[in-house]
Amino acid sequence: MLTIVRSYAEAIARLGAVQRSSIQDAARVRNEVHILMEDIFGRFEPAVNDISMRFDNALPREIPKEEWEEALAACDPSLLEDLRRAAKNIEDYQKRLLPHGGTWKNPDGGDVGVLLRPVQRVGMYVPGGTSAYPSTVLMTAIPARVAGVREIVMCTPPGKQLKPEVLAAASICGVDRVFAIGGVPAIASMALGIGLIPGCDVVTGPGNEYVTEAKRQIFGHCGIDSTAGPSDIFILADHTANPVWVAADLLSQAEHGARSGAVLVTTDEAVAQAVCAELDKQIASIPRRAEAEAALHGYSAAVVVSSKEEALEIANLFAPEHLEIIAEDAESWLAGVQNAGAVFIGSYSPEALGDYWAGPSHVLPTEGHARFFSPVSVDIFLKRTSMLSYDKNAFLPVIDSIARLARAEGLEAHARSAEVRKP
Repeated sequence: MLTIVRSYAEAIARLGAVQRSSIQDAARVRNEVHILMEDIFGRFEPAVNDISMRFDNALPREIPKEEWEEALAACDPSLLEDLRRAAKNIEDYQKRLLPHGGTWKNPDGGDVGVLLRPVQRVGMYVPGGTSAYPSTVLMTAIPARVAGVREIVMCTPPGKQLKPEVLAAASICGVDRVFAIGGVPAIASMALGIGLIPGCDVVTGPGNEYVTEAKRQIFGHCGIDSTAGPSDIFILADHTANPVWVAADLLSQAEHGARSGAVLVTTDEAVAQAVCAELDKQIASIPRRAEAEAALHGYSAAVVVSSKEEALEIANLFAPEHLEIIAEDAESWLAGVQNAGAVFIGSYSPEALGDYWAGPSHVLPTEGHARFFSPVSVDIFLKRTSMLSYDKNAFLPVIDSIARLARAEGLEAHARSAEVRKP
């Protein structure tokens, strides 16, 4: 079921050739979202209402606090306790990431520095459909709250898609308002402030290709965290890896669907063979078997390489969302990791530990974007403002230099604004 390739070159050829979405599909989605956005930008609330009725058969509405309480009561108490404990881990992790502003003296003797301020309002999208994602609520809202965001609003699809676990998570982690609205109308409404939904400074959260494209198209009207695409996992393994555990971890990503990726890179042929056999056994009993099978036939492979260095080179090239290292002295591999959304070190650190529990956000860069994007954290919700202050003694010696630089760019008024302060 999982294709085995036995060289670096074969791995590059196979994984590089797999299109996780066709150019035609991407163009179609971009065009469809553009048409919806044009309608929304032209008619605002009437367009949002019409599109919501067309796709979800419901008008946008704010979910009253009574329904939040009902959701809490409807949830398994053990699940609520698990959510609360996970929330504490996430909060602790994000607090440790908080940067600190300040001022210092530069070589001229002037004061320079940075002010850190949170954005005022964050909009969070939480997908609906066949699955509920309360963990996404925690992973997105808690960093915003720790950053000091004044108000967090959440949009999630209405009706039967609205799961009590999602509302319960919103209550646990301090979301202020929740709106039942899905897809493109939700993203546009949070970006622009339409109808009941207030305009937000940053819009975050995962979703399908239409939600992702909507986020691309509203960027500039507000900030976004990133554009989330299909999920993936790369597992780097040596001869000590347990094939049963490796297969289970590969399936944890494959079950997301056909466009997901599950890649094993190992220095041991026997491990590759054993993992493939285990996949055939385990996939038969998972509820999302069809989705997992489609993924394993697509952007997935078992790659046998000659060395740890070669394994790391492949991982860095593809910049996986999730990178597991299951090997003897796994920590020693870490120095070679350049591009990854999150790294899971050792046999007892499966991806699910990060998805639900340990603290780092599971909202990670996908589709190789770990080359230039980072996981969602407090940084997404903080703005840096430069700060500078020169007194007379610091400023007078640099006037001529400033004026020359300004005139070199043809900006005479800039030069004069410095020179006018000469005694």
